Amino acid sequence: MHEMVPDNPYLLMTPGPLSTSKSVRHAMLRDWCTWDDDYQNIVQNIRTRLVALATHSSEDYTAVLMQGSGSFAVEATLSTVIAADQKVLIVSNGAYGQRMVQMAQVLHLGHLVYQLAETQPPAPAELAQILDANPDITHVALVHCETTTGMLNPLAECAQVVNARDKVLIVDAMSSFGGIPLDVDDLGIDFLISSANKCIQGVPGFGFVIARRAELEKCEGQARSLCLDLYDQWIQMDTSGKWRFTSPTHVVRAFLQALDELAAKGGIASRNARYVKNQALLVEGMNKLGFKTLLKRKHQSPIITSFLYPEPNFDFNAFYDLVKESGFVLYPGKISQADTFRVGNIGEVYPEDIRELLSVIGDIRH
Repeated sequence: MHEMVPDNPYLLMTPGPLSTSKSVRHAMLRDWCTWDDDYQNIVQNIRTRLVALATHSSEDYTAVLMQGSGSFAVEATLSTVIAADQKVLIVSNGAYGQRMVQMAQVLHLGHLVYQLAETQPPAPAELAQILDANPDITHVALVHCETTTGMLNPLAECAQVVNARDKVLIVDAMSSFGGIPLDVDDLGIDFLISSANKCIQGVPGFGFVIARRAELEKCEGQARSLCLDLYDQWIQMDTSGKWRFTSPTHVVRAFLQALDELAAKGGIASRNARYVKNQALLVEGMNKLGFKTLLKRKHQSPIITSFLYPEPNFDFNAFYDLVKESGFVLYPGKISQADTFRVGNIGEVYPEDIRELLSVIGDIRH
């Protein structure tokens, strides 16, 4: 008889790791052999389904799984995809764009930065000007949903600019893939990167890259890391279903369960509708309680929302502790130009949970 998995003492109102279903957690309660066909079939099933979620052009794309957090998958992509004589333009308006800049520096990649304020989305016209002024740029990398602020960057408009100039497009869709409908082929995305513990609602342990086969095939021998060689990982997975090095077996099995639950609950469109409703309820309720959002509504993602401190002497740590005691964990702010905290609404979180959170905050504030 299986030991029961205890209920969580609080909901994670965070952008990942996030609150998962009991059945996803329960899926981790058995062991798997990485060499066995049972496990390798799970890996191949996941890869096929990820591509199907990402595009209707499944024959043109493949999925590569990579151990570690989402940032490992981002670094694997940058390390592998950009050759020594190539140059990447990195669009940065938050911590995760800046992390790509740090990776490029450490990896000694040719790179240029399109630097913006944390509350400013990239402008397609400016992006076009930069590309036209720097014809040696071969790749463009940007973050879709910048969880530093909750900004949803204008992916379609930026992709159009990049595609028109025949550049390779790399998108960090860490906290958007699975929660916001998109098609990588329609958008002209060559490499889309996300993670198990975001909108698919699995647990942390691996990231994944949905790659255009024709571009990935060009990358043999280019990686600047043994462990983070995206090309070699792909070849191994395509050949046998194996990971080159020990994989997070329990996490992989939980991810399969999360994919099953995503499908059973109506897929990405349905999940997006829930997230959008969660976020709208949250903002409406927080506004009534005196909290204003950092971003304008038109720039706001349905994933996570930054709220300004309601008064100069607001004690976030004390507020956080009181909210946690009542069953919800919030997220500190991450920007330098304003005092903020963040509230995520993805994961196993429903409108009734948002209403309960607002009731808790209302009691604390009054």
